[in-house]
Amino acid sequence: MPETSDVSNNRFYVYILFSKKDKGLYIGYTKDLKNRLSLHSKGQVYSTRNRLPVRLIHYEYFINEQDAKSREKYLKSGYGRTNFKEMLKRTLA
Repeated sequence: MPETSDVSNNRFYVYILFSKKDKGLYIGYTKDLKNRLSLHSKGQVYSTRNRLPVRLIHYEYFINEQDAKSREKYLKSGYGRTNFKEMLKRTLA
């Protein structure tokens, strides 16, 4: 019988937070979204601790780590960020 990988162990998330303080976005990548969001909300993430409160406005789930990292890099690029802001223009209004 061929070996199958357990997809539940291969979860990679790209997520976007919205800062209610400065109205800016934070784009990140993690294997444990729930824990990472908890760290953000407690001010334990350097990049967002002075931008609290933050709110999760979007996340994407991947089963391949490289795909997740590529997506994060794209969203952090100028074109990716512009494209994302256009997609969620009503959410960000």
